[in-house]
Order: sequence, then structure tokens, then C-alpha cells
Amino acid sequence: MRLTAPLYALYTRRLRRRLAGAELPRHIGLIMDGNRRWARERGLADTRLGHRFGAQHVGSVLGWCEALGVRHVTVFVCSAENLQRRGDDEIAFLMRVIEEVLAAHLAVPRPRWQVHLAGDLDTLPDSTARALKHAVEATADCPTGAQLTLAVGYGGRQELVDAVRDLLHEQADAGRPTREIADALTAEDIARHLYTAGRPDPDLVIRTSGEQRMSNFLLWQSAYAELYFCEAYWPAFRELDFLRAVRAYAARRRRYGA
Repeated sequence: MRLTAPLYALYTRRLRRRLAGAELPRHIGLIMDGNRRWARERGLADTRLGHRFGAQHVGSVLGWCEALGVRHVTVFVCSAENLQRRGDDEIAFLMRVIEEVLAAHLAVPRPRWQVHLAGDLDTLPDSTARALKHAVEATADCPTGAQLTLAVGYGGRQELVDAVRDLLHEQADAGRPTREIADALTAEDIARHLYTAGRPDPDLVIRTSGEQRMSNFLLWQSAYAELYFCEAYWPAFRELDFLRAVRAYAARRRRYGA
């Protein structure tokens, strides 16, 4: 049932009140899926425009996170597989959206979020990589303590490969033999070399569009995360949907693999 505007506002306020004092996620991961399908259902002739609406919507969702006191957010913007499998025109359009909408929105004089990057920037066009690096530099002194990681050109398996490779290079440079490295290897050693090193693992991962899979997103970091799948496409993802996801998280008993 579609709620009228007054009922929607009432229900949203009620959910916010119910979450007051609840155990909330410290870090939320967002798989923002369904941009093109949303554009198609809206009758847009160019379904690539869904990416633009989706990028613009990130600001609203960050505002909802901020209102709840969630200080760490990771957004899956573009996967490594997207760069390999989508058409050249769509990828070029998506990269422009990332530069003109997402990076530009974050790199403001008084930023609310400190930006971090996860992914292989070498796979991106130079202009996109520059825009993202500028967002990182422009928000480096963000005073709020809120941290946003943009996963662009990201793949969880490749992240693990890169982490192990970096670890082996580090240890080899220190003169340690391979067998000694293998015998002493710990999970913490690998985590120290991940793209997200130094930031907490996600407590809650939300995926929009009704798809129920991780799609190579934060595979290591999400080992004990709670998962929530929402039917709404990303551009149509409402604050009410967001609060329902957080409510579901608060109602669960986290078992951490037990």
C-alpha cells in the first residue's frame, strides 16, 4: 500500500522515535542497485539517466545516516565488473556522473563527510580518478568525524589479491623467507592491507532493487554483517525504507558467525 504524504511523514517520525536508544549500526554499507530499471519504469528514453538520479540521491541517504548518528558509510558506486561488462557509452556516462555529481557534491568548502576511496583507480579514466582524489583531499580535514568510503572500480576478490600481494612484498622487502611469512600469517595482517584499512567493518549492508546477493562487495569486511534487501530501486529508496532497514538491524541478535 502506498502511503499518502501525511501518513508517510507520520510513520517516518514514529520510526525515528522508536529507534531512539536502540542499538544502531556504527557502519552501513550500501549497494545502490536498480538505477537503470528505475529509469526504464519511469519511461525515460535514456535509461543511463538513472545513474544521475542515483548519484544525486546519495546526498539524501547520507543525511539520513547523519541524523541517526551513523558515522561510517560505504557506498558501492561502480564495480570492477561494471567497467568490464557495460557498454563504452554507459561507462563514459557513469564516469561523468561520478565526476560532476558525486565527487563535486562532496568536495565542498565545509564538508560533512571525510571521503575515502576503495577500488583500483588505475582502471578509471584520468578525469574521474582526479575528481575522486580531489574529493579526498578537499575533505581531509572534515571536522565532523563522519567517514564516507566510495567503492569505485571495486571488486572484493581483487581487493584480497591486492592485499596479499602487498603483504608479501612488504615481508619480502624485510628479508623474511616465504615459509616464515606463511607460518606467521594472521587475519589482521591481511586486514592491514585492505583498501579499507583503519576503518571499521560494516555492521549492516543494505541492497536495493530486490536482488539478494553481495556482488563482490566488501567480502572480507562483511563476514559478520547483517544483510538487508529492499525491493525499492535506489533512486526510489525512501527514508522510510532506510529506517525499516535500521529497525530490522536493531531487532536482530548478532551472532558473529555462531
